[in-house]
Amino acid sequence: MSDQQSPEFRDYSQQDSTAQFDVGEVQRQQEFVGEQRLTSADQAMVDALRPGTALLIAMRGPNAGARFLLDDAEVSTGRHPDSDIFLDDVTVSRRHALFRRGERGYAVQDVGSLNGTYVNGEVTDHRELQTGDEVQVGKFRLVYYGASAAS
Repeated sequence: MSDQQSPEFRDYSQQDSTAQFDVGEVQRQQEFVGEQRLTSADQAMVDALRPGTALLIAMRGPNAGARFLLDDAEVSTGRHPDSDIFLDDVTVSRRHALFRRGERGYAVQDVGSLNGTYVNGEVTDHRELQTGDEVQVGKFRLVYYGASAAS
């Protein structure tokens, strides 16, 4: 028997480490988001967005159902408690990604995370977001909704 523990029994409790996982299998099992069905409460929040703001809704992952308002020029996300969007899971780096406001909405930028940042199933270092895009940070699947031009 090997000295290595199986992944199910490894101790991932140390805060200074980020667990690596193979997202290939996760991506193959993923149902592509495209058009998400929103609850009436979520739809009301999207409809009420002010110009220059956006909303991320966690569709999958430990925080499923959580909503995150993007209303600053720069919004950090990661496992560090000082992150604007705190995602408490070992698959998320302490400083994982930034959401930056631009002329046409927000873009996501990976800031050197171990497991990468994905948009619609594709790894990305930087990408402008469109309403309905799915941003994957570790196990978290966040769907982006930008304010409409009529807001």
